[in-house]
Parts: sequence; structure tokens; C-alpha cells
Amino acid sequence: MQSKYSKNYSIAVLGSGLMGHGIAYAAAISGFEVLILDLTKDVANIGLEKIHTLLEKDLKNNLISKQKFHDTISRLTATHNYEKLKNKNIIIEAIFEDLGIKTKAITTAEKFMNSNGFIASNTSTIPISVIASKLKKPENFIGLHFFSPVHKMKLVEIIKGVNTNSHTLKIALDFVSKINKTPIIVNDNPGFYTTRVFAKYPYEGMAMLSEGIKATSIENAGRNAGYPVGPLAVSDEVNIGLISEIRKQILKYDKDNLKGPWDNVIDLMVNKFNRKGRSGNGGFYEYPKGENKYIWKDLKKHFPVSTKQIPETDIMERLIFIQIIEAIHCYEKNIITTVHDANIGSILGWGFPSSTGGVLQFVNNYGVIRFRDRLIQLADQYDERFKPPSLLNEMAKKQKVF
Repeated sequence: MQSKYSKNYSIAVLGSGLMGHGIAYAAAISGFEVLILDLTKDVANIGLEKIHTLLEKDLKNNLISKQKFHDTISRLTATHNYEKLKNKNIIIEAIFEDLGIKTKAITTAEKFMNSNGFIASNTSTIPISVIASKLKKPENFIGLHFFSPVHKMKLVEIIKGVNTNSHTLKIALDFVSKINKTPIIVNDNPGFYTTRVFAKYPYEGMAMLSEGIKATSIENAGRNAGYPVGPLAVSDEVNIGLISEIRKQILKYDKDNLKGPWDNVIDLMVNKFNRKGRSGNGGFYEYPKGENKYIWKDLKKHFPVSTKQIPETDIMERLIFIQIIEAIHCYEKNIITTVHDANIGSILGWGFPSSTGGVLQFVNNYGVIRFRDRLIQLADQYDERFKPPSLLNEMAKKQKVF
């Protein structure tokens, strides 16, 4: 989809942290002039230095030429002055997940941006329409949810707010393709598509931990199911503290979102044990310098191992099937509107086993009726959260596939 602005996009990124400098890198290396804005110029310059480090690695690995290295750096500038946003036609906010902070940044940015451009938020949880309600032109606001690390991850979740117009969507699609990312289109909802479905994987791992299933069994089953790492390791990498904040945000805006045994595990790990993950004091794992990580030795003390363990097949199915159930719910609610986007989003967004063809294709391959029947068994054996979604029951009755 081409836009008449595609040849002269002028980009600004609000926030120079992990996501902000990654987005700026992706835009600059793709040929766009990029302004990085943060609270102070010194902070913004730190973001620039991180981009330089990424580019130096690219150069060292022969991924870019010396000319492209210097050209990319020349396209980057840093500032703390919002007036520098004047006439920018794409402004991407990549600030901490706090509605007040985000709102202040984007309402200030709106005063200076090109009237034909748009503002996007990189939020992973806060509904786009909630943020857009503070703007004078909510039709020019959209969600662009990048994934970490941005320089490696190909997916961008494009979230349409209630008022987002087709012009904004077209430019967003064009921009995402221009920076060599793969877009999926999602309708607004707390947690959108990828965050809602991804979260079920670490949640289910924590649920089984609380049931007394061995941590090593849970982790091995996750890897054997085809995920890059187990659900407890994922929790540490994402940061359990961040998962806690995401959980609070989703529950704040979505009262129907179910609570579960994972909530108690998250609360204990974050608030009682102060073990938030790899970037803190460790989480479910210990991370000794220069050595391989290993399961936290006190984990068994706080989450005693049951004498009754369950088959690895059940662990694997619980980890996979719980994500599929949430994906089907998202499809039912029109959060994700195409099977293709649901499948691509699952593989590129959170590492759903690629050999399956994606989260909904898995059901087609497994057999819709057989999958429905297996969910009934899991619901009877473990918990009602495995109850088949209404859409799946309908499809089984009519012998349809995704």
C-alpha cells in the first residue's frame, strides 16, 4: 500500500530507551531521517550511543558497508526540545507504560507535528482509544507495537483505535513495510492480540509451578513443545515485574480477564522475594557471571514439589493449548481479524512453534473436533480455563476449519 508521503517521511521517536532507540535504529538504517527526543539531551544522546553500538556490530559482522554505517549515523539527531518536532509526519512514542506520562508526551508532540502525519504509541497494553481520547485529532493516532529486540524482531502489531482513520492506517502500513518489518492489523483491546496470547505461556508455567510440578519438567516440556525457551525462563527474560505491571494494566481495562494461580506466583516473586528476573536479582533462575543459568535453589522451598507429577504430554499441551484458546477468543472478539495475521503474529511475535504453521493452523492440523474434545478432557482434569471457546464448538458442529 503506497502513500503519497512515503518518499518524505520525517520520523521522530519519543523516548530513547530499549524500545525507543531500537525503533530509531530500524528507521534510520532504512533510510529515514530520525529525531530522538527524551527528557534531556544527555539522555537522548545515550540512546544515540546505543544505536552506534548496534551499527558497529553490523559493520563488524559485514551486514552493512562503511558507507551505510556513516550514512545511517548522519541521519540521526537527538534533542529534548519538543519544538524540533515541527513538521514531523511520523511521531512514535516509546515511553514507559504509564498513561499519564504517555499522554503528556503525545499531547505536547501533537502541537508541533505535520497535520497530515500521525502519532503512534508503542504501548503493549494500554488501549489505543484511551490514549487517543486526550488528543485533538484522535483519527491521526494509531498503535505501532514493536517487539524487543527491535533490530532483530520482524513483527509490528498495528493497532487501530476506534477513531483511527484509513489514511493513518495506510501510512502506518507503508512505513512498517519500508523499515523491513512484517505488519499485522489488530483492533483495539486491552493487551491487543500478541500480549494477551503470549502471556498465557508464562502464566501456565507459573500455574503448574504452583500445583507442585517440577520446574525442570515445565521448562523441558516448553522446549520439547517447540518454544525457544521454557515459560519460567521467558518470565525472567521479559521480567516478572514487567509482567506484573502488564497484568495490572490489562485487568484495569478488561474486567472480564480471568485471574488465576499465576497471580499469586507473580505477587510472591515480585513483592515478597524481590526476584523479578534476569535484569534484577534473578527470578526463577540464578544468573552467575560467566556461568550457565540454573533454577533458583529456593524455588522448591516456596513452591513444594508434589509427589504426584503429570505426564510431559499434558504439560506440553497445556502450554500450547492455553495460548490457542486465547487466540481463538481474540478471533471471536474481532481483535484479530484474519487467520493469516493470527498465525504470523504467533510465530514472529512470541515464538510459537513455527513447524505448526501458527496458532490457529495448529488446530486445523490437529483436527477441529479432536482438538475440541481434548480441551474438554483438559478442562475436566485440570481447570475450566481449558473449556472450548464457543467459536470452536460451532466450528466442530459445522465441521469447519480456520
